[in-house]
Amino acid sequence: MTDETRGPVTVLGLGSMGSAVAAAFVAAGHPTTVWNRTPGKAAPLVALGARHAATIDEAVAASPLIVSVLTGFEATLDALAPAEAALAGRALITLNSGAPAGARDVAEWAAAHGARFLGGAIKNVPAAVGGADTLLYYGGDRGVYDEYCSTLGVLGGENVHLGDEPDLAALYEAAVGATLLPALLGFFEGAAVLASRGIEARAMVPYSAKWLRMIESLLPLLAEEIDTGDYTKLGSSVGLFHDAIDGDVRVGVEAGVDMSWHAPMADLLRRAIARGHREHSVTALIEVLKTPAA
Repeated sequence: MTDETRGPVTVLGLGSMGSAVAAAFVAAGHPTTVWNRTPGKAAPLVALGARHAATIDEAVAASPLIVSVLTGFEATLDALAPAEAALAGRALITLNSGAPAGARDVAEWAAAHGARFLGGAIKNVPAAVGGADTLLYYGGDRGVYDEYCSTLGVLGGENVHLGDEPDLAALYEAAVGATLLPALLGFFEGAAVLASRGIEARAMVPYSAKWLRMIESLLPLLAEEIDTGDYTKLGSSVGLFHDAIDGDVRVGVEAGVDMSWHAPMADLLRRAIARGHREHSVTALIEVLKTPAA
């Protein structure tokens, strides 16, 4: 292990993800300083070998690399404000969700105080931090990414620099993450439908997993249709999904399951039909999403 990979790191924010990040740095041999608004959260990490900074000024001064895993960009700015004088010459990396504008604000603020900024995101759960297949992506100062690439590799085996714009990780986080809640709601709905017949959710896991793999296999074709504007290749039309609306309602009534979360999706389908997309692939819904209803 090189000197660079053992370089000191400061981690701000010790929620579940921040604690996992700090623990990974400690385990890899980095002198790790931790700070949290609630000091008690630092105790388990101190037991592992981390050093607890009582103040944000002390935390920033401890390392050339500051990794913020606070709840969002505003929280990062708020936490670091008292230590802005200590930021000059340091690298600031954020690993949190939030709007792209928030990442741009942090990048501008960091630059104004002599710090370099790299915005990042961890595309996995805290328990997966450090895993070989855990993905992290970043946007912003390429020099920061190159300098600390080995250090960041401690957090996951797949690291990607998306480009120099400081908000790219937040942009991708919003775009990629948009799949999560609808997919989970679909699984929860399915579990509720089965429960109405006394069947456990675990019974459908193998079939749901296979279904998700099928969807995964379609993503390149969906992306091609979106990028080219040619909505004729998929075969599953807007009309097909539209005509299934009433059937979904009947399933909900029979099972006694709340299907109200379908209403916005049904509205999108109806608007797409009104705009002449009935025979087009369901991918054409992007045309409706790009022009929201008044």
